[in-house]
Amino acid sequence: MARDRLVGLVFDDRYLTHNTGLDLIEDRSPYPFAEPIAHPSSPALVGRAKHLMDLFGIAERMRRVDPVLASDEQLTVYHTPEQLARVTQIAQSDGGDTGAGAPIGRGGDRVARLAAGGTIAAVDAVMTGSVDAAYALVRPPGHHAMADEGMGFCVFNNTVVAARQAQLVHGAKRVLILDWDVHHGNGTQAAFWADPSVLFISLHQDDLYPPGWGAADQVGIRDGEGFTVNVPLPAGTGNRGYAEAFAGIVTPIALQFDPDLVIVSAGQDASVMDPLARMSLTLAGYRMMTEAMMAVAAECCAGRLVLTQEGGYAPQYAPYCSAMIAQTLVGLLPDGEWIADPYGERAVTQPASVELGRDAASAIERVVSIKQRYWAI
Repeated sequence: MARDRLVGLVFDDRYLTHNTGLDLIEDRSPYPFAEPIAHPSSPALVGRAKHLMDLFGIAERMRRVDPVLASDEQLTVYHTPEQLARVTQIAQSDGGDTGAGAPIGRGGDRVARLAAGGTIAAVDAVMTGSVDAAYALVRPPGHHAMADEGMGFCVFNNTVVAARQAQLVHGAKRVLILDWDVHHGNGTQAAFWADPSVLFISLHQDDLYPPGWGAADQVGIRDGEGFTVNVPLPAGTGNRGYAEAFAGIVTPIALQFDPDLVIVSAGQDASVMDPLARMSLTLAGYRMMTEAMMAVAAECCAGRLVLTQEGGYAPQYAPYCSAMIAQTLVGLLPDGEWIADPYGERAVTQPASVELGRDAASAIERVVSIKQRYWAI
């Protein structure tokens, strides 16, 4: 592949061993049905994404970046030593919850460290110039994880520790984190709430999960005021609404911040088929968002861009979204075609793909009115 654009891929079969067990009611009692119901965070989602990347010839155009096990030193830039010990203790038993809805099985501490270490390895590769951009196809996800507890399927906050790696090891002064997972990245927001060196932008379904996090008027405190940019959007916003939010909020603020590195918490659970949300994005929406971040990185920081996997729970559709992100990073394949959307013609014609709904327009206008105190938008 030509050196003018080299994209790294972090993937390891050990990610597929992360055991979330069975789906639970309020994280306590299993459903009373005779047949078991698997947890939504299934290894099949990441495995199928890699499968598609192989089938479409995308992975062979990417440079393999080996993950590492994140060390205590790397994790404790955010997480407490007590949380690390707790995760290890649970992993040495028969497994259990590492906090509030973040289960692991036996040995799960090593997989969680490998997910954090995979995102760190992607940052290392981009910051040292061995690749221009990288996709960390890791699990478990990370953006809900708080300093002292796992949360919402997330054990360690992969994005937070990777951003600190860029700053502490590679000297990055400003890091942009864009979180397009449909759920708010509360752990990431908490980590950088008072820190002006990290701009955190989150687009998410309004007040979906966790409750109370991600309101437009949550902007940070002290020196970090204005450097948290929440864009809560109504259900059904779709491709058109997301495009408007990027054009009017995300891209202009990102360019003004002028980051040394762009990291994306890339959750594919805003998709049209996701069972845990209702945002109606199609493959074209994920291509648009990826292209927008590539453009920001190209203008601000020589293309330095890392995407790390977060959520996405539609077993038949989320893997296609991930594969589309990877294809966008490497560019069109020799056949000159984008991956066909399995949602069919409806992906193009559904109202959410072409129309800006009134609720979405109002939500975007409210965010703009708040962020104009801090940014020229």
